[in-house]
Amino acid sequence: MTVVVSPHIIEGGGSRLVAAIRDRRPDIDLKHVADEDALLAVVADADVLLTQRLPDDVLSAADDLEWVQALSAGTDGYDYAALSDRGVALTTVSGIHAKPIGQQVLGYLLYFERRFDRAVAQQRREEWDRYLAGELGDRTVGIVGVGAIGSTVADYCQTFDAHVVGTKRDPTDAPDGIDEVRGPDGLESVLSESDYLVISCPLTDETRGLIDADALATLSDDAVLVNVARGAVVDQDALVDALEADDIGGAALDVFAEEPLPEGSSLWDREDVLVTPHMAGSTPHYWERCADVFGRNYDRFRAGEDLENRVV
Repeated sequence: MTVVVSPHIIEGGGSRLVAAIRDRRPDIDLKHVADEDALLAVVADADVLLTQRLPDDVLSAADDLEWVQALSAGTDGYDYAALSDRGVALTTVSGIHAKPIGQQVLGYLLYFERRFDRAVAQQRREEWDRYLAGELGDRTVGIVGVGAIGSTVADYCQTFDAHVVGTKRDPTDAPDGIDEVRGPDGLESVLSESDYLVISCPLTDETRGLIDADALATLSDDAVLVNVARGAVVDQDALVDALEADDIGGAALDVFAEEPLPEGSSLWDREDVLVTPHMAGSTPHYWERCADVFGRNYDRFRAGEDLENRVV
């Protein structure tokens, strides 16, 4: 079986991934292609491809391809129809981001609850003005998309005695760390109750633009929106309008409608907005966790069993 690790992996991660797989599974024969120009020739014989991106010409050249292991949780950039037509399975590493993103969200909540936003603004002005900060135990955290990430956020929030509510496609399969889980039709009630609204759902046809002007209007005027999902889940123009009108209290954003966030965007300069560059899932353990997921799936693939995190 020919397993190819593509060059379409960010920040030199290919070498670290290969090392992690070889450390765990020396029995797996890997071909690491570091040169994009060489990929088309090598991938022609590949049975399995590990990558963070799948250009059309690579898929077309991969005559024997049976399985693509995406090295990300989101796969909205992959051509599902083309993969399905070819009978190629697509799996993700969904779940490995839960701890770092959960910690990132907790940091966002504490940033606003303990008024670090005000502290940073005052520091820039060299202004000493004591102020009152809050406690998360007095707040309701709403989570849109109680999957692996949302469940971890809920667990972390419970440590601070916050009340946690959320939406989940199947509300009967609710984690212990959340107080109330509702189906997608319960979104409006979650919005109305939330002091902090955490967006952690996947981007689908149903969730694209889910948090629109009407949804934002349902939030209280001091609520804070946190988006660690995909930029397109939130109507960014409507969000800017709500912030400028003081209809919500603030936002912590790791993802945007356009990335990188363009120069001149009003989101850069607002004291009530915390911008991070789509890095909430970053962790020094990323490639090791990818290797673990791939190793489990490799054994399933060889045994003809259902693959973990399969989306196609």
